[in-house]
Amino acid sequence: MNAASAPVAAAASCAPALGRPRIGFAGVGWIGLNRLQALAADGAADICSITDLSVDAARNAARAVAEHATHAFVAESFDELLAADLDGVVIATPSGLHAQQAMAALERGLAVFCQKPLARTAMEAAQTIETARAHDRLLAVDFCYRTVAGVPQLVQLARSGALGEIFAADLVFHNAYGPDKPWFYDLRQSGGGCVMDLGIHLIDLLLLVLDYPHIAAITSRLHAAGKLLGKPAVDLEDHAVAEVQFASGATARLACSWRLSAGQDAMIEAAFYGTRGAAVLRNVGGSFYDFTVEHCQGTARHTLAAGPDNWGGRAVSSWARQLAVNPGFDSSATRLYDVSAVIDAIYGR
Repeated sequence: MNAASAPVAAAASCAPALGRPRIGFAGVGWIGLNRLQALAADGAADICSITDLSVDAARNAARAVAEHATHAFVAESFDELLAADLDGVVIATPSGLHAQQAMAALERGLAVFCQKPLARTAMEAAQTIETARAHDRLLAVDFCYRTVAGVPQLVQLARSGALGEIFAADLVFHNAYGPDKPWFYDLRQSGGGCVMDLGIHLIDLLLLVLDYPHIAAITSRLHAAGKLLGKPAVDLEDHAVAEVQFASGATARLACSWRLSAGQDAMIEAAFYGTRGAAVLRNVGGSFYDFTVEHCQGTARHTLAAGPDNWGGRAVSSWARQLAVNPGFDSSATRLYDVSAVIDAIYGR
């Protein structure tokens, strides 16, 4: 098949290599195309179907992975993508569609890998997780910063007790730019502003590193163009600060923003402080892609990992490999609700 003229089709069969799951992609904007190309090149799955609101974008994506995905066809809609002979679906559509599309796929017996957020609210997240459990299908979200080189070691340091008792954490994600898609600025479609877009990664890392401790209280302040917003939030914030107090006595401070005058493209950091040391993830020179991870003790620091590191597609490839071995429900998906619950609390919902 000539990928440039890949047909719009209601259904198609894909003949995968032995042991490789058959995957459909919904949404091939920047992030979706990046994950599509990464998975195709990795070879952990066979790309069988691609759809996007723009048929031209879907055809261009098929052409971009033609070397690795010779069986891929272009579906005219999400429903037609689901009608194909698939094992799983990668969802990278606008956020407001994530929960309903994920549930539709799960109800058809397909595993799901979804871009963040899984849902706009904790209630939607709970419904999606329960659908995955009811249909015994694998569900995962692309919390890609977990896969940056050095982050697994950071998690291990924290959970092993090597840092002592962690009593404080500081996490920031400031972006000198705002999203370039109109739907980000529609609360019904996005579910929120910079907290939903950027802060969600900080919340995921915080809970993961601390192993999902009991939360005692959450306070927050949200701003839009410098003005303090009321809560429950009905306007989109472009700056937010939050404090999470844990039952253990530990306290975490989070801050995130769009269009901050940071003097560089981005400021990204997650620092965890314990009684015996600290561990810090930090971006390098304002980069969105290059990071260092360090283990600190007093004035000394040891580098656990440093870029460059091609980490963007690791999460989707890991999901595909897990799908090949066991497509059933993974109980770790229940933790996706915890992330959504913190976001709801920050928004005052």
